[in-house]
Amino acid sequence: MISIIVPVLNEEATLGATLVHLTRACPDCEILVVDGGSTDQTVDIAQRYARVLVSAPGRGQQMNVGATAAAGDILWFVHADTEVDAKAASEIRQALADPATIGGGLTLAFHDSSLSLAIVAGLSNLRARTLHWIFGDQSLFVRRSVFESLGGFPVLPLMEDLEMSRRLNRCGRLVLLGAMSRTSARRFRDGGIWRVLWRMQYLKAGYLLGVPPAKLHARYVQTTPKRGR
Repeated sequence: MISIIVPVLNEEATLGATLVHLTRACPDCEILVVDGGSTDQTVDIAQRYARVLVSAPGRGQQMNVGATAAAGDILWFVHADTEVDAKAASEIRQALADPATIGGGLTLAFHDSSLSLAIVAGLSNLRARTLHWIFGDQSLFVRRSVFESLGGFPVLPLMEDLEMSRRLNRCGRLVLLGAMSRTSARRFRDGGIWRVLWRMQYLKAGYLLGVPPAKLHARYVQTTPKRGR
């Protein structure tokens, strides 16, 4: 069984469409939405389609709460502004039929079509294939047993997905599936594609060089248009 875990914070604009799509594309999957303290209509929307849990804010913390409550032996983490291919659940099960494979992600694409965004997605997919760094917009999936053996996501203000995929990569094989994870380009539209891409690389480099995540998060907040996270 696959449990889909969706962490949210003030996502009323996108969550409804995401959950409608998930219920249609993955009818045999459990769906849990974990709210981090929304002040808009996010929870009301989520309750129409999924089991809703409440958590302290912070994506890593929220995803851990969802994983603890989930019934599935496969955990699949999907963002509130992301649409996954209908074939994704089947591909996940096929991939995990190999005992050596412990998890992976989907091929990233954006809802908006432009050459610049296609380049960004291509670089992200190349990174996932070569370095096995799978970020949240690529809809990470993992065997529950491996996830629990690692103690879940690290509770960090930023880069919890990078750190988790690095830890997973030391445990076994991670794969990038052909099924697509189509996500919103809103942060690129709001901040400028190349400016946002540069900021992401700057933050990743800082994390890998040992800059405290709290300091990186403060920089992220200062330079990012305000949205729920």
